[in-house]
Amino acid sequence: MNPGRIARLSMVALGLAGAAWAADDAPLADAAERADAARVRTLLHAGGADVNAPQVDGMTALHWAVYHDDDETAELLVRAGADVNAANRYGVPPLSLAAANGNAGLVNLLLDAGGDPAAALRGGETVLMTAARTGNLAAVGALLARGADANAREAGAQTALMWAAAEGHTSIVEALLAAGADVNASLRSGFTPLFFAVRGGHIDATRALLAAGVDVNAELTRIKDGPDRAVNNATYRPVDDGMSPLLLAVRNGHFELAIELLKAGADPNDQRTGFSPLHTVSWVRKPDASDRGDPAPVGAGSLTSLQFVRALVAMGADVNLRLEQSKRAPHTASGLEMEGATAFLMAADRADARLMQQLLELGADPFLPNAEQSTPLMAAAGLGTNAPDEEAGTEAEALIAAQMLLDLGADIDAVDAQGDTAMHGAAYGNFPAVVGLLAASGADSEVWRQKNAAGRTPLFIAEGFRNGLPRLSRPTIDALERIMAMEGIPTDGPRPEIVDIYARPAQQQ
Repeated sequence: MNPGRIARLSMVALGLAGAAWAADDAPLADAAERADAARVRTLLHAGGADVNAPQVDGMTALHWAVYHDDDETAELLVRAGADVNAANRYGVPPLSLAAANGNAGLVNLLLDAGGDPAAALRGGETVLMTAARTGNLAAVGALLARGADANAREAGAQTALMWAAAEGHTSIVEALLAAGADVNASLRSGFTPLFFAVRGGHIDATRALLAAGVDVNAELTRIKDGPDRAVNNATYRPVDDGMSPLLLAVRNGHFELAIELLKAGADPNDQRTGFSPLHTVSWVRKPDASDRGDPAPVGAGSLTSLQFVRALVAMGADVNLRLEQSKRAPHTASGLEMEGATAFLMAADRADARLMQQLLELGADPFLPNAEQSTPLMAAAGLGTNAPDEEAGTEAEALIAAQMLLDLGADIDAVDAQGDTAMHGAAYGNFPAVVGLLAASGADSEVWRQKNAAGRTPLFIAEGFRNGLPRLSRPTIDALERIMAMEGIPTDGPRPEIVDIYARPAQQQ
């Protein structure tokens, strides 16, 4: 909830209480609070009532008349000498309420009576910012004409242009730009008016900002509070580092806006965040099921994600682009190595058969592995799963994706740099049906029965010997043991050590 709205709600709540305590001290304010215009007129005509007498929270009759959008009563009070700049105990003047209501008539009335166009709430939100947020062009124009500062900043450093862009008020964006608003003003987070407009999915406001000269490939540059922290001897970069307007639009599901950015010159293969727009679509379409992930965004516009993929490739996206960085995809739990990954491999990792098929039709190579030689078949089978039942891709979906790749001729016996196979992947995913599919499709047990670099066979993994807490899957164990029994493969032998990542050091126990 924005600060202005909070202030208004606080005023109403405390104003109601105030009326009970000060009914005899502020009869005009009490009548105006009840929207009793007849009583207000009677009191004014009778004389003796103080037009500026406040209730206990500082609310005057003029505050309440403006709050209720009662132009006639407000004008009557102004003619009777109401103080147009009186602020209640929360620092809210009548002009701020008029701007919050988007009432240009009252804004002009108060300004004509000496209202301060630079008035601001205690958090620094000016009446111009409030009017820009609520979207009344006439109110904004009146304030600008009276000298309101188009580049004033509130406590969080936001400007009126940022408010207008975030709400998609294009005409107000244009008015503020014409008044000299800084189109490149930035917050510590790196957000500029353009990034606010893009995040909201506002195409016309975005066009207006681009027409004002904003770089369509601008990078969201945050002001750091300190150096990036190190994790496992590697520098951890926040997921928004390198964010462009195009990538922000895709992450929020604003595909029509993304197309407009491409038309304006956005780089379709931009991977400054570590992921190109085409790669990003994979987790936008199918977020993880756990509470660590976000729901699929409800973007602005009617363009579907698959339609966007087709348009994106037609506008220059490399369907076989391989990622340059080793960086975990934001909001996903997959442990699959991302360096060298293609968009098709990421779609397979999420068992998204529809996206996989779309990419195939656009020329994707279904066999390109990542930097560790993990293949799309391994990914579809479950390799990289850290939290079974919580990550994108159900067993039924994994079965379809794996079958698709087998039908295309994927190498069922491929082994990656960590010693994992597709069968290891099925064990990590807790997918007994995929285990059965791989076995029925001719997976060589002499290959998949071997230990990977961590000393784990598919059976060991199914028994719970994996990263983090043990996760035993009886159906997967049964599926593997049946196959091993048919092929005369022993199931006994020493097991690897389980490392409890939650165990405390001995001195703390």
